[in-house]
Amino acid sequence: MAIEHDYFGLLESGPDGSIFWSESIDFGDQRVTVDLTAPDQDDVSPAALDVAAAMISSLEQIDLQARNAMVSELDDRTSEVTEYILQQQEQLGEEIEDFLVDISGDVHIDVIRALQLVSMTILADEHGGSDPFAVLEYALDRDATDEVLLVNLTSDGAVQSVTSAD
Repeated sequence: MAIEHDYFGLLESGPDGSIFWSESIDFGDQRVTVDLTAPDQDDVSPAALDVAAAMISSLEQIDLQARNAMVSELDDRTSEVTEYILQQQEQLGEEIEDFLVDISGDVHIDVIRALQLVSMTILADEHGGSDPFAVLEYALDRDATDEVLLVNLTSDGAVQSVTSAD
């Protein structure tokens, strides 16, 4: 069985009923991997695919919203964003400046600006649910994929949480 969508084309299900779509898209001066997945195609509605396509098309706005959410977490010294930045400072020392795109004097803000959006995973079966619908993965160093920040979004595009995956 398969689902057809204007943006994603023909989404064929695997032998287990799951669907998977992947594409690398240009985002600024970088490539971002976008994956759409669901364990059971019967749980994926046309509305979920429409929302997913809209999120991909408005990735620039979603990225800005995600970064603003990270900045708002800086007030909490125990937030995962603050801990991630402190960990990066500790590991990289003065070499952290090699990763920064702008040095304003506020290292925390500079690190958030320098984070690269590595991937966006859309969990199409979570449309309208309480679990994340989309997960953005950010890394200061694209090669250090063990040390990332994950921004979880609801199906209406709101930031649900920011977590680390170390």
